[in-house]
Amino acid sequence: MSYPGYPPTGYPPFPGYPPAGQESSFPPSGQYPQPPSQSYGGGPAQVPLPGGFPGGQMPSQYPGGQPTYPSQPATVTQVTQGTIRPAANFDAIRDAEILRKAMKGFGTDEQAIVDVVANRSNDQRQKIKAAFKTSYGKDLIKDLKSELSGNMEELILALFMPPTYYDAWSLRKAMQGAGTQERVLIEILCTRTNQEIREIVRCYQSEFGRDLEKDIRSDTSGHFERLLVSMCQGNRDENQSINHQMAQEDAQRLYQAGEGRLGTDESCFNMILATRSFPQLRATMEAYSRMANRDLLSSVSREFSGYVESGLKTILQCALNRPAFFAERLYYAMKGAGTDDSTLVRIVVTRSEIDLVQIKQMFAQMYQKTLGTMIAGDTSGDYRRLLLAIVGQ
Repeated sequence: MSYPGYPPTGYPPFPGYPPAGQESSFPPSGQYPQPPSQSYGGGPAQVPLPGGFPGGQMPSQYPGGQPTYPSQPATVTQVTQGTIRPAANFDAIRDAEILRKAMKGFGTDEQAIVDVVANRSNDQRQKIKAAFKTSYGKDLIKDLKSELSGNMEELILALFMPPTYYDAWSLRKAMQGAGTQERVLIEILCTRTNQEIREIVRCYQSEFGRDLEKDIRSDTSGHFERLLVSMCQGNRDENQSINHQMAQEDAQRLYQAGEGRLGTDESCFNMILATRSFPQLRATMEAYSRMANRDLLSSVSREFSGYVESGLKTILQCALNRPAFFAERLYYAMKGAGTDDSTLVRIVVTRSEIDLVQIKQMFAQMYQKTLGTMIAGDTSGDYRRLLLAIVGQ
């Protein structure tokens, strides 16, 4: 599945380029639906953030009949929404007592654990953890570990980690031991906001006594290493306004660094994709597709390969529609034989209070089945029950 073309920008075509609506057909691809409202911040659910996209409604199809990637009007205030919200009338001591009873004596009352954990925000779970230690002089996490195992244990532990710590822990785990889980590095470092990245870097240092950038340098190499080191700085421009002149110039530079020459000037791609804001990158992609008669994602596929290709495409996909990126990751974590449970757990947990509502909408539109249906078919037991409770199924 690829991300198809981009919407016209709502400003006049630049001299010498085909006017919007006369782009050449893009390669056939899956139908990409209306992006739901999405914010570029990772803040609490339902806090509107500025940053509409240029241009009005997309024509339903490009010439050639390829399905398109519709836009939304610039005036829509973008909102994200998690499936988990803080519980009303929250009582940490009462919840700690419920969990204590669920683990006391023979057997474990997993349903009681699911009912509490899936219906509290991460902040509330931290308070339950503290109340448990205050009330019983025991560590809740150690008790849960001794009662649970496998995927259910991994999911519960993830839910009880503060979000920044969970990201830092996931990065550490991805680089520990033999081999590196590059896709985990890409998924976290290429999709988080500046503030989230800076907090992850600090947490990585304080919790593991290690420098994240140094670990990345020793575990990756070449252009991929440079891209991740750029991401680690947490210095992307986050101004939501769009400079159309710069978008046009960047599109020209990217064309000349790739399709317009023999070989590829990788550093030019790195610089533009690592520094420009997501709305600015979207405008650049629009300018590029008008100018080059090809969308920027397919040019990146032609010019790059391996993990650096995946990293650059992740940045562009997040600029277009972040929930669609995570929906695609979830789909491929469950598609075919076997399930990539770590990815499934990580995305469901990390997006549960940010944009999991939008991710579910995207998933249903992109794959003609609900996320809940696919999870139910791919998992079992208490693990399935807890995942479905988080997803809000």
